[in-house]
Amino acid sequence: MNLHDWIDEVCDLLDIEAEADEALLADLAEVAVDNVHASAGPVTAFLLGVAAGGGETDPERIEAMAARVQALAEAWDRPAGAVDETDEDPEADELVDATAPDSVTEADEESLV
Repeated sequence: MNLHDWIDEVCDLLDIEAEADEALLADLAEVAVDNVHASAGPVTAFLLGVAAGGGETDPERIEAMAARVQALAEAWDRPAGAVDETDEDPEADELVDATAPDSVTEADEESLV
């Protein structure tokens, strides 16, 4: 199965009719990852999809939107992978805290011995 087949299957599964320019999305995602953040690629592609309006937008308009977003990513002033304390995600931190054990019980200590 190739990428185009995957896209067709996902569209069928989600019961949507959409065309995706795989090369456009891959290029945009790569620029976002390289210039913004490791997670910026899929998030940017998603946001472009939301802006496209579920396939009702013509391909030229989607390409123009992608070009504007790509220009923003290329001009981003922070190199990829740079840690920025404002990027902290309190919800993610809460999730990690919620899944971590609160304390080690005596039974846990005995099983470690």
